[in-house]
Amino acid sequence: MLHAIIMAGGTGTRFWPASTATRPKQLLNLVGNESMIRQTVDRLGTLIPAEQTLIVTNRRLLLSIQEQLPELPAASLVGEPCKRDTAPCIGLAALLVSKNDPDATMAVMPADHVIRSTDRFQSALKQAARLVEDAPDRIVTFGIRPTYPAEIFGYIQRGSRIETHDGEAPTFVVKQFREKPDAATATQYVAEGDYYWNSGIFIWKAKTILDALAKRQPEMLEHLEKIGAAWGTDQQGAVLEKEFTAIKGISIDYAVMEHAKNVAVIEAPYDWDDLGGWKSLERLVGEDRDGNTIVGKHLGLNTKGTIVRGEGDHLIVTLGLKNCLIVHTENATLVANKDDEESIREVVKELEKRGWKEYL
Repeated sequence: MLHAIIMAGGTGTRFWPASTATRPKQLLNLVGNESMIRQTVDRLGTLIPAEQTLIVTNRRLLLSIQEQLPELPAASLVGEPCKRDTAPCIGLAALLVSKNDPDATMAVMPADHVIRSTDRFQSALKQAARLVEDAPDRIVTFGIRPTYPAEIFGYIQRGSRIETHDGEAPTFVVKQFREKPDAATATQYVAEGDYYWNSGIFIWKAKTILDALAKRQPEMLEHLEKIGAAWGTDQQGAVLEKEFTAIKGISIDYAVMEHAKNVAVIEAPYDWDDLGGWKSLERLVGEDRDGNTIVGKHLGLNTKGTIVRGEGDHLIVTLGLKNCLIVHTENATLVANKDDEESIREVVKELEKRGWKEYL
């Protein structure tokens, strides 16, 4: 069976002050009328039912996620006691789905991406699942055709073409994965034409990922197996706390993907955006005739190229501003040069250093 594993443990630091520890990016309505995680689950439709959907998140977010996704059974929510990156998250999910479905196929995806065209997304998942069934040791990912030389995404270089069925998206052997490049390298990738952005969505057999962890991360897998053995018993919470905390965090890219041999990339037939920061709203929400992107109640005079996001009926007035970023929430307001967006992480670090946790 096809199972959805939704990774929802991120903090969304670049979306501060809207994104906080208790209400991170994936729980916010940033694009559209629903939260990012609500949109992610809805996108699966009837292709993957609730009982085959697993949300892995930080345990402090469990109640908030339950409130947003009331149709999911309690067993579909896993709360990590601490952050240990994506490999332990995915490895634990693989063990849990394997308990009831040893031949499980996993569709692993982040909770905070914008994907448009549910039908095309579901068709792509079906295609990926078929490719895995045809070759059970195969890993399938989705590549996004780049529209500009982005430095914030990893890249996938495609190799030879894989034969597909009529109507299916172009599919290729993965030649190599590349880390986030500098500007010159990103420009080269786009010019060469055989590179995709790495969407971070993977489809594989649970057994495939567990075998890879056994080979590459045996110590991690040992901790995860102890958690799996205790799952559903009265020792579940204590064992999860002890064993998960003992794991050394590592991403699935470093733990598995850079060593994987049989990997295919499907050229994504849907529109995709990872919503990496506030400037993403310009692409997804759009701009007015002065180049402003507005979410909320705003009055702008002589304001150009500015992003404004407010909440509720709070009025934000701007006068004589250019190329700015303004985000107002109930307890904090950010005013910045739009080009300094990456430095929001430094703001968060400074707040942590000062002990102003009420703003985080």
